[in-house]
Amino acid sequence: MSQTAEPVQLKPPTVGAFDAYIRAVELAAEQALLAGGPFLWSDTCSQAAQIQSGQVVAQFWAGRGPAKVPNGLIHDWIGAASIPGTSIEDTLALLQDYDNHRTVYKPEVLASSLIRHHGDDFQIYLRLLKKKVITVILDTYHDVHYRCLDRSRWMCRSYTTRIEEVEGAGSPKERVLPPDTGHGFLWRLYSYWRFEERADGVYVECRAISLTRDVPFGLGWAIEPIIQKLPQESLIKTLEATRKALQPAKR
Repeated sequence: MSQTAEPVQLKPPTVGAFDAYIRAVELAAEQALLAGGPFLWSDTCSQAAQIQSGQVVAQFWAGRGPAKVPNGLIHDWIGAASIPGTSIEDTLALLQDYDNHRTVYKPEVLASSLIRHHGDDFQIYLRLLKKKVITVILDTYHDVHYRCLDRSRWMCRSYTTRIEEVEGAGSPKERVLPPDTGHGFLWRLYSYWRFEERADGVYVECRAISLTRDVPFGLGWAIEPIIQKLPQESLIKTLEATRKALQPAKR
């Protein structure tokens, strides 16, 4: 990676811009929920028919690219999938089995474990593989909270509390870098899930908001693919893996 980009340090203005973005997102989502509008984005999007027919869809929440902030980029994606023949209980049981995420979501999740659990609150660890032109290994720690709205509708908020880049992963020279240092391919990841059980199965949506470094001048060929295309690809793969795990007969 030293041949593609110099290490960078996450700076306070970058964090401040991301935190402000998240506050606005969460406030708007809560206001929309209280107003009683559509619960699922997929009910109102232009690709609703494709989702109902089984296609996994992911697109920018707004606009056609990431939002630029000081020394960074905010990637805001929404994805949706329908999972016929399953229940919301089975869906939540799968997602909350964090020790098994390394199996369900491989190869992107290399290792996973539940650190702590109390009621609807979880603290978890995931070692993530990000591969696009170059390979990046990240140790990530998340706080996850589930929220029941009624028998058929649930929500989930997951946010990273620490992300550490790993050099030489799996080798005797493995070294975990301090948080917020390294090559900046993932500094923050906030995920907002919605689940609704209907007569034909469960509809699952995930809005994933991540913070990365910006693209250095002259290194777009190496940096841009991993921070521009991976958020969408990762979201689609996550939703596809969730559906596959809940429909073993169709593997």
